Amino acid sequence: MMPQVICFDIDDTLTESKQPLSVEMSILLTALLRKAKVAFVGGGSFEQFKKQLLDQMPNDSEFANLYLLPTSGSALYEYALGEWTLVYVEKLSEDEALKIRDALMEAAESTGMIDMHSPSYGDRIEFRRSQVTLSGLGQNTPLAEKVTWDPDKKKRQAMRAALTPLLPHYDIKIAGASSIDITKHGINKAFGVRKLSEHLHIPISDMLYVGDALFPGGNDEVVKETGIKTQAVKDPAETALVIKALLA
Repeated sequence: MMPQVICFDIDDTLTESKQPLSVEMSILLTALLRKAKVAFVGGGSFEQFKKQLLDQMPNDSEFANLYLLPTSGSALYEYALGEWTLVYVEKLSEDEALKIRDALMEAAESTGMIDMHSPSYGDRIEFRRSQVTLSGLGQNTPLAEKVTWDPDKKKRQAMRAALTPLLPHYDIKIAGASSIDITKHGINKAFGVRKLSEHLHIPISDMLYVGDALFPGGNDEVVKETGIKTQAVKDPAETALVIKALLA
C-alpha cells in the first residue's frame, strides 16, 4: 500500500553529494508526486534545494504535493499560488551563529583536523538562517575531492567530540560527504517529520522515510524516534528501485 507521505533524504539518497538530480530520478519523482505527497529532507539551504532538486524537475510537476524541509528540518516550505511559501522556521540569532562559528574554529584548532586558514573551495562555515554548516574543504568542493576527504567520518567524529562540550545546547550532526550541521537542540529531521505530520494532518504511521544514513550514528537515524516507517538505501540507484516499487 502506498504511504500517504514519502520523505527522502537528499545527498547519497536522491543525488550524489550536492550534485543535481539526475534525469531518471526527476522522472521517477514526477511520477510519484502524482500518486502521493513527497517531502525532501536535508541539511542544505532552501537555495541549495532549488538549485539541486527543483530546477531539475519539469515545470508542470505536481509541486502542490511536494514539501521541502531544508536545514535538517528546521524549516518547512510548501507550494501555494505558484510560489514556495515558508510555513515555519526555527531561526538562530546572529549571536548564536557567532558562538557556533567560534566553537568550530576552536574545535578545528584543538583537533588539528582542519586548517581553517588554508585555501578552500568557498566558505567553510555557512550560516543558513536556522543552521550553521561546516564543510571541511569549502562549500563548493568538487565531488571527487569531497568524497575522499573523510570517507570513514573519523575527522568529523573528532570534531563533533570536541564541539559537544563547547555547544551543549545544540544538535551537532555529521552530514553528507564532508559536512557538520549544527542546529538548536531538538531541531533535527525527527522534528521536521513531526511538524510535517502536524501540518498535513496525516499520522506518522502513514508516512515513510527513505535515507542512506539510518544506521546507528547516521544523520537519518534520529527519525526512527518518531515511529515512522523507514527504508534504508545505499545510494540513488537503490532509491530509484524503491520508487519504482512504490509506483508499481
